[in-house]
Amino acid sequence: MKVSWAPFVYAAVFLALLGYALVTLRGPKGVTGFLAKQRQIEQMEKRNAVLAQENERLREHIARLANSPAQQELEIRQRFKLVHPGDRVFILNSK
Repeated sequence: MKVSWAPFVYAAVFLALLGYALVTLRGPKGVTGFLAKQRQIEQMEKRNAVLAQENERLREHIARLANSPAQQELEIRQRFKLVHPGDRVFILNSK
C-alpha cells in the first residue's frame, strides 16, 4: 500500500503559514500597532478640527480689525495698555 504524502505536506504548509501569520500580526507592526495608529489618526483629526476653528476665529478677528479703525484703536489700547491724555485709569488689585 502506497502512502500519499500530499495531505501531510498541505497540512504542514498550512500550519507554517498560520504560524507565520500569527507571529507577523502580533507586535508593534501587527494588529495592535494598526489600532494604535488609527487612534492616533483620530486624535490628530480632532486636533486639526479644533485648530481650523481657531484659525477661522482669528481670520474673522483680523477682518474686523482691517475694516474698523475704532476696533484697531481698542485692540492697541488693550494690548499695549495705552491711554489717551485725560483718561482715568483705575488699577484694581486682584487677590
